[in-house]
Order: sequence, then structure tokens, then C-alpha cells
Amino acid sequence: MCGILGHISTKTAVNQKLFGQMLITLEHRGPDDFGVFYSKDNTVALGHTRLSFLDLSPLGKQPLCNVEQNIWISFNGEIYNFLELKEELKENYQFKTQTDTEVLIAAYQTWGINFINKLKGMFAFSLLDERQNKLFLVRDRFGIKPLYYFKNAENLVFGSELKAIIASEIPKKEIDFSAFADYFVYRYIPSPKTIWKDIKKLPPANYLEINTLTLDEKLHEYWKLSSKNTVAKEENLIPKINSILINSIKQHIRADLPIGSFLSGGYDSSAIVSYLKKSNYNPKTFSIGFSKWEKSEHQFASIVAKHLNISNEAVIADNSSLDLVNKMADVYDEPIADISIVPTFMVSQLARKSVKAVLSGEGADEIFGGYTWQHDFYKLNNPKHLLSKIKIKLKPVDTVSFYAKAMAMGWFDKKELQKMLHPNLHSFIPEDVHWFYRKNFNSKLSPLKSIQYLDIKCFMGELVLTKIDRASMANSLEVRVPFLDHELFETVFSLEENQYYKKEKSKYLLYENIKKDLPNEILERKKQGFVGPDAYYMDLKYYKSELKNSKLVEYKIINQSYIDDLFKEEYNWKLWKILIMEKWFQKWGI
Repeated sequence: MCGILGHISTKTAVNQKLFGQMLITLEHRGPDDFGVFYSKDNTVALGHTRLSFLDLSPLGKQPLCNVEQNIWISFNGEIYNFLELKEELKENYQFKTQTDTEVLIAAYQTWGINFINKLKGMFAFSLLDERQNKLFLVRDRFGIKPLYYFKNAENLVFGSELKAIIASEIPKKEIDFSAFADYFVYRYIPSPKTIWKDIKKLPPANYLEINTLTLDEKLHEYWKLSSKNTVAKEENLIPKINSILINSIKQHIRADLPIGSFLSGGYDSSAIVSYLKKSNYNPKTFSIGFSKWEKSEHQFASIVAKHLNISNEAVIADNSSLDLVNKMADVYDEPIADISIVPTFMVSQLARKSVKAVLSGEGADEIFGGYTWQHDFYKLNNPKHLLSKIKIKLKPVDTVSFYAKAMAMGWFDKKELQKMLHPNLHSFIPEDVHWFYRKNFNSKLSPLKSIQYLDIKCFMGELVLTKIDRASMANSLEVRVPFLDHELFETVFSLEENQYYKKEKSKYLLYENIKKDLPNEILERKKQGFVGPDAYYMDLKYYKSELKNSKLVEYKIINQSYIDDLFKEEYNWKLWKILIMEKWFQKWGI
């Protein structure tokens, strides 16, 4: 895992001293090494900070080039099938390193930019082809790795995090208040927007093609998850899923260093460590717990660890852990209001003391149908009684409205945003505040699959994976997510939903493959998100103290009366969203 950076200037030379300072802002993403490339005319700069796992020698240093030194790459991520690709390429390319990065250069030279369709992995990279005066910015299918960019008539600046682009002093620090409003609706700022008016996110499964002489650009979407509703024989399907998972796990532990695993004691992380054991790999595992909470996940993680005879360490959060909220504005240089940002940071901090990379279970709920709102929506659309079936047929459930309410964690619609925001900002509120959900709603899918698709594109792609990346990389820890194998997603999503979704058994296809390997008390546990007890977040005295003398109020962005009204309620999750934005604004917005 690494940090990548770049600057193209069409009018003047790149300021090398400033570029070096920009690169330092990404040091946490790659503390093992730094590297830069400057074109001969000094109008193109590529930078890289390295967290090394493959070929730990200086040969793996980036940016990396081909033999002719006219193709350069700065790469963040892991290509899990790089050995298989290398085997295909070795007859026509003489490799000088053992890295997956060099495989990308060889693949581009052999197959052109369409080589990205052959990749299995998590990645964000820049590839400069000086022969064609082209730069490609590429992001993986699910959005596991981040990539941001700014472009005007004379400059293109891109990087793994916003702070590196801001450090260039080229884009103005001007808040996009439509994105500001989006944050309160979604808990994040959806692609391609960012909190800054002139900086964009590269959406998942896209690449940007840029002419380095003119900065003309073209955005390409290279992958879409499709649904075919095929029927497979169950006796073949379960072993097929098992085979995909075994292969994915084995590929995800390819490294010249040991790989650990997060372990919550839930289905997904427990399945991963079980598969690791079956692959004769004994990982160190790491968990988060909460003091004085009977449902604390570290207890269940301990049960799994003992059952599988693997090591487990846990860090226990308590009320004092909320002090870390003050640090989150630096970790997440764009506001994100997932309530597990602090626990995720803490468990990443713990793991980094022992390993440089861990596996984690993101993606399993999305593809196997494990979320409670997926179950609720399925029940709504598949009622038992005839009269209810007729009602659903005559008046189908509004998928976007249902999903927006399920995701809200503090409901904001246009009316609520108008109450909260200063009147001068009302014009920035989108007419349709749920535009991003509507954009990703596919009416051609079944009700269940439409919710799953929204989860993949919205909840996971924009919130969950952003949270994981920033919390882990702030601690120089790489998180690998073996369930996010596009072959697995394509296989399951191509099925009739009743083949993988069973009302009586959550995540049926996964369950069938792990039911003999884990204790019943783990297999029968109810779904529990990676969060603490609600009481952990609901101390009104804490919010009153933290929001006293609010800068958002002082700068006439949020109305003080709105905050005061929230304090009159028992507790409202809107306070958490306001608090996170307040901390961000104090750090970056002033």
C-alpha cells in the first residue's frame, strides 16, 4: 500500500521543492521509501511513498519505468493475480523485479490500457505514456483505493488524499456547499464530488485518460456488475463459491512479510481466519472491544481464536476514546460520519504494532445478503398474505425512499437542511437530496438485488471502504479485502436471488462453506455492525462541550438555534454528523 501523487503543468515548470512537500503529506501511506520522477522538460512530475510487501529491495522503488524509460507508473495497491499475469507476459517482457507494479507496465505494453480488465486486486495508479503524451488515472472496480484530482486550463494535480492536492496551493480552498449538504444526507460526499469545489474523486471502476500537452480528458467506465438470473445446481454452486474464496484468500496473503487479520467474531472475519487456517496459514488477529458492554465483539473474537488455535489481541474502547474524534479531521481530510471511524482507527493502530497488513471482511454482506435492511426490504416485497401481495403489486415500495431512510443515521431532507443551514446557503441544497441513490438505482433488478447494488455502489463504495482506507493508512497499515473479488461478485450476482438468499439462513452460500469450521454460537449470532453501544455516542454533555463556540455557527454556515433544538431532544444522530463536520471545518475550512 502506498501514496501516489502527480502534477502536470502546461505553462511552467513543476516546482520541485513544493512537490516534495506535497509528497510528505502522504508519508503515512508509505513510510518505507519515497520516489519522484520529473520529465526532461520538468512539466510532468510523479511521486510515490512506499509501504513495501513484494521485492523489498531497492528494485521495487517507484515511480517505476520500462526499459526504454518512456512509460512510468506510480501505483498504490495490490494485484493479486500478478503471478498468473507475469506467466502470460514473460515471453515478451524481461522482468527485472519481483513486484506486481512491473507486471502492470508489461501488461500495458502488451495489451494497452484494456489490460486493466485482466486485473484482480485493489488499486489506484497513474500511468504515464510519454510516447503518446498520455496519462491514465485508474481506480479499482469497487473503490477500495482512493484517487482525487484537480484540473484547470494549465494544471492537473492528483493524489491519494485531498491533503496532498491542497498542499500544492493551486486549487482554491473553496468549499462546495452542495457537497456540504450531501454530507448530511449520506454521511459522506458522493463521487465525483469532494468537499472542495474544484477537486474531484475518480469514481470506482473508472479511468481518466488525459492528454499531457492539452489536459483534454475523457472518463471511461471499464466495469459494471451485471445480473443474469441464471440457475445453477446447488451441489455445484456451493463448491464453486468455496473454490473462489480459497483462491482469493491464497492470493491475498501473497507477500514477503506476514499478513494478519481483523477478527470481530462475526460471520465474515471469522470465515476469513477459518479459510486462512485451512490454507495452513496461522495469522495474528486483532479485535476491538467496548468496556462495560455485554455485546462487545472482542469476547466473540476470543471464542473464534481459541476454537481455531490462533493468537488474538484486543484493544478496548471506553468513554475516553472519543478524544480521538479530534484526530479524525486529519485522518479523514474529507468529513465522513460513519460512527465506527474511531474504533476502526484504534484496531488499525493495534494491528500495526505487529504486522504491516491485515485481511478484513468487507464485501460479504453486500454480495451474500447479510444486512438487516436487505432482509427488511426482501420481506416488504415478498409478503406472505394474498392481500399484501396485491397491495405491493398495485403500489410497489419506493426503493430509493426506503434505502435513504435505512442509510440516514440522522434524517436530513431538503426541509431539514433549510432549518439547519444559514439562509445564504439554501440555494446550494440539491432539489433532489437523494440524487446519488437515484443515480445508482437499477430498476431492472429485483428488489433485493437493487438494494444490494445500492449497497455496493453507495454504502460500501463511498462510506465503508473510505473509512477503512483512511483509518488503516493513517497507521501505515494495509487492509486487504478478499471478499471483494470481482469473480465472486459476478458469480453470485448472476444467480437467481433465491439461490444465494434464504430467509431462514443469513448469507447462505457462505454459511454452507463454513458451518463445519466454526462454533454454533458464532454461526448463529445476529448481525452486529462494527460499532459500539449506542450509549457510547449519546452523551449530550460531550456534544454541548464540543459544539460550544461552534465555528460553523460563527462563520454563518449552521444556525445555532438548530443545534440548541437538538439538545432539547433525548439524543439525535444528527449531532454526530454536526460534530464531525465541526471538527473538519476547524482543521481545514478556516
